Amino acid sequence: MLKKTIVITGAGMGIGAATARRLAPGNRLILQYHTSKTDVLALQEELAPVSAGVDVVEADLTSDAGCTALFEEIAKHTDILDVLVNNAGGMIERQSVDNLAWDHLAATFALNTFSAMRLTGLCTPLLRKGSHPCVINMTSIAMRHGAPTATAYGASKAAMDAFTRGAANELAPHIRVNAVSPGIIDTRFHERVTSAEKMKQFIENTPLKRTGTVEDVARTVEYLVDSTFVTGETIDCNGGLFMR
Repeated sequence: MLKKTIVITGAGMGIGAATARRLAPGNRLILQYHTSKTDVLALQEELAPVSAGVDVVEADLTSDAGCTALFEEIAKHTDILDVLVNNAGGMIERQSVDNLAWDHLAATFALNTFSAMRLTGLCTPLLRKGSHPCVINMTSIAMRHGAPTATAYGASKAAMDAFTRGAANELAPHIRVNAVSPGIIDTRFHERVTSAEKMKQFIENTPLKRTGTVEDVARTVEYLVDSTFVTGETIDCNGGLFMR
């Protein structure tokens, strides 16, 4: 099988790092990070023996200049792209609806939505040259539940859900675009923004009675990479916390 060239954003830790480990064997990786330099360099060293090469690129994706700079670095490493995983994102802080600030909204959408949309557009010419190319976006169960105090975050992820379907239609038939919607995943994300009491409540409400792991999400990403007749879909990976 021909090796794939894969770009993963937010690859230094958590879901991004697990996805890199899952997709590394035999493939070439370009890993974007912003603040997790130590983590991503350790990951680069770890994956070097099993991959066809690992490059790391620092970029702040919350601005057009940062997205453009990342693309320019990608283009220096390759002129063909097979997989783009738009994983970078996060919850800046919790704010109730009656306290939502403009700057908070702008920063939330820049981090979770505009960055992935812009980078997808920039990378499209490289993806058109790829073999069974695909884009995989990361959304969140917050867009399903309309989580209180996380409405801005949920809305930014819901926008990515809509973008996934629109881009899948526009970029077909050559480029597939799908998304993964994780539920409550055991990462540093929740250490910062979710109380222990709230985590316990999430687990009690989840039919599988546990939090997900980053490996659970990485396996779902791998499924979408390999599933060449799936496009425009958002796959829920949440232990049954949300069902359709």
